[in-house]
Amino acid sequence: MSDSNDQGNSGGRKPLTVVRKTSGTVKQSFSHGRSKQVVVETKKRLPVAAGSPPGTGKPGETSAAAESMEAKLVALAAKLGITVDELKARQKVLERRKSEETARAEDQKLEKASQDRLRTEQERKAQESREREEAEARRKAEEEARKVAEVTALTRTTEKAEQPVKGRARAGAAAPAAIVPVEDDDAGRAKRGGGKVVKDDRGAGERAREAAARSRGDAGERRRGKLTIASALGDDADRQRSLASVRRARERERERKMGGAGDREKVSIEVTLPETITLQDLAGRMNERVADVVKFMFKQGEMLRGNDIVDADTAELIASEFGHTVKRVSEADVEIGLEGGTDDDTDLQPRAPIVTIMGHVDHGKTSLLDALRKTDVVSGEAGGITQHIGAYQVQLKSGERITFLDTPGHAAFTAMRARGANATDIAVLVVAANDSVMPQTIESINHAKAAGVPIIVAVTKTDLYDANPDKVLTDLLQHDIQVESMGGVTMAIKVSAKTGEGLDELTDAISLQAEVLELKANPNREADGVVIESKLDKGRGPVATVLIKRGTLKRGDIVVAGAQWGKVRALVDERGQQLGEAGPSLPVEVLGMDGAPDPGEAMVVVDSESRAREITEYRIRTKRQILGGAGAAARASLDQLLSRLKDGTIETRELPIVLKGDVQGSVEAISMSLDKISTEEVRAKVIHGAVGGISESDVLLARSSNAPIFAFNVRANKQARDLAEREGVEIRYYSVIYDLLDDVKATLSGMLAPEKRETFLGYADILEVFNITKVGKVAGCRISEGKVMRGCGVRLLRENVVIHEGKLKTLKRFKDEVSEVNSGMECGMAFERYEDIRVGDKIECFQVEEIARKLA
Repeated sequence: MSDSNDQGNSGGRKPLTVVRKTSGTVKQSFSHGRSKQVVVETKKRLPVAAGSPPGTGKPGETSAAAESMEAKLVALAAKLGITVDELKARQKVLERRKSEETARAEDQKLEKASQDRLRTEQERKAQESREREEAEARRKAEEEARKVAEVTALTRTTEKAEQPVKGRARAGAAAPAAIVPVEDDDAGRAKRGGGKVVKDDRGAGERAREAAARSRGDAGERRRGKLTIASALGDDADRQRSLASVRRARERERERKMGGAGDREKVSIEVTLPETITLQDLAGRMNERVADVVKFMFKQGEMLRGNDIVDADTAELIASEFGHTVKRVSEADVEIGLEGGTDDDTDLQPRAPIVTIMGHVDHGKTSLLDALRKTDVVSGEAGGITQHIGAYQVQLKSGERITFLDTPGHAAFTAMRARGANATDIAVLVVAANDSVMPQTIESINHAKAAGVPIIVAVTKTDLYDANPDKVLTDLLQHDIQVESMGGVTMAIKVSAKTGEGLDELTDAISLQAEVLELKANPNREADGVVIESKLDKGRGPVATVLIKRGTLKRGDIVVAGAQWGKVRALVDERGQQLGEAGPSLPVEVLGMDGAPDPGEAMVVVDSESRAREITEYRIRTKRQILGGAGAAARASLDQLLSRLKDGTIETRELPIVLKGDVQGSVEAISMSLDKISTEEVRAKVIHGAVGGISESDVLLARSSNAPIFAFNVRANKQARDLAEREGVEIRYYSVIYDLLDDVKATLSGMLAPEKRETFLGYADILEVFNITKVGKVAGCRISEGKVMRGCGVRLLRENVVIHEGKLKTLKRFKDEVSEVNSGMECGMAFERYEDIRVGDKIECFQVEEIARKLA
């Protein structure tokens, strides 16, 4: 029994032992042939049962705890509906996540402590730096005060001791010193000095003062420098520098170090400040250093550099702080006096009237002008319509001259008609006798009234069989145009460009109206006018058609038109003849501009190229700011558009277009027409519109934007055509604006989303719901109204409320798939991705048809 008990006791607790560590050595090699033996120890870790801490409990207790833990894990796994392995895996994941969170918290704590230590160290260093600076300042101040005190005391002592020392020195020379025996410490000195010591019977204070004076005398000798006869014979051995001399020396030293900047007298300057200015330019205008201005802004809390821009208010504050006066100017001041002043009545001379031919398309405006000019301009216009403004001057049989402006009548050229009306003196309203008043006729009337110019009605095509001139005059009454034959003041002339009827009466009416207006201008001044049209001509460069309003434009003048400027190289009239100068009311083509100006811009002559550059740079900046604001507005509207897209109420598609035209007016007219035919769903966007032929850069832009190139009366060069073929870029050529707009409208119509139209099919009542394997829930239904078709749209109604809308997946009758079930028949129906169907629900069946849409 004892043996068994001993065995049981020994089995309950194991004897304490020391775990032997396995060790070994590893040889590490380093550079330059060096090596090192490193001892490596390996520790073995004892396996520990899951759920119990290592080294605790007896073996029996450990196994019992393990079995209990295993039973708990099995019960918990059964409760959760998972296996024990899955439960253990979840526990491991939770433990790992907890350990990661603990490690993350420790890392955050360590990082925070490191930041605190770093902050404390920085504060300590800053405090030490401040203390060192303060100590250095105190030391310098104390040293300065000590030096001043020493000089003051030295001067006073010299003045007091100068006379007594000299007297005692003379007395000592007359009377010999007494020889007395030396005791104590004097004995050593007597031995070293030959056994005798000369002892002065004066007091210790007097001896100290004499020694100080003697030392000062030696210092004075050293400061005096070169020995002269005056200094040798004079009695100035004890002269000292005065306190004032020391102060003057220090002042000179300080001035030398500071460079004399502190005592420089400030000169107040009147500084001219624009709306914005750089710090470097401001410093130059104030005659100050850029570093000083930057330092001042740094003290104000603004970290700026010399090339940074500040506004006028900040610049005024800086100039005031530096002691200067300010004169505020605006960038728009560069245009002050640009157009010149008013002319004196004595300098005015009669000029030719400017007449604009306006009216509806194909009413005979250009043909009427041809009859007056005895030329054939219509044959040169594509499609028989005028594509841009033509400016001509004709001379009558009487010698009088009349300037005509022929404007397009198409709806796309509204801006051109407006420019023509604003630049004219008299408006001739052309109305065809067979068409009467048309939309562009009404628009021309409105433009003429807005410009405040008198109107002369010309009823054309009176030679046709269906002509009705009286109806034309009657229809004009609706638009407040009352002719003379009906008691009004507006002159009406019946003309025919084909037979020449009424042409003389029309020119007489124009001359009479010009006499009433008393049109005069001063030709002896710098010219100004208005740009009627501009284009980019191959071989001649930018060409601007300008109508001179006042003055005389000469070859070599420097002109500014909008954001373009140039020196006039040539003046060409409508017949192609070179002119040396152009007077008032004369339309000419101006060559020499640096770009094609926008039509409608005023053209003026300036005195120098620098003035022209200054004006154009200001206008370019202004235009850029306006475009920036428009971009911001576009972004705002785009945000609204995106919100509507998110709601699903609108989906906008864009058709990018690269547009090239022969003249600026045509490009502008086409762009405006494209904007008009665009809608909220589809839009034609001109990403680039310019005048001139198609170049390789246009093809590259079209390729990157996936856009076609529309060429209006221009062509592509060979390099551009080859590149377009390689890159797959489509180039379309047009000579009539109708064709271009029709093609764009057809393309946009194809981009429109089709219209969805819903057609009701029938109702079905759910009688039973079946749950079929691999299929899901199937509703057994009876068709109560109409019919049901396979694949149609369905709505599930529960108590007359729509709870689901989707598509029919299955339509069966007696286990067979059918395409259609009529009223009164039973069938099985299943929905796509929806199974919440109940007995008593009603199914509404419908069909959606897509109908293609077109732009109006």
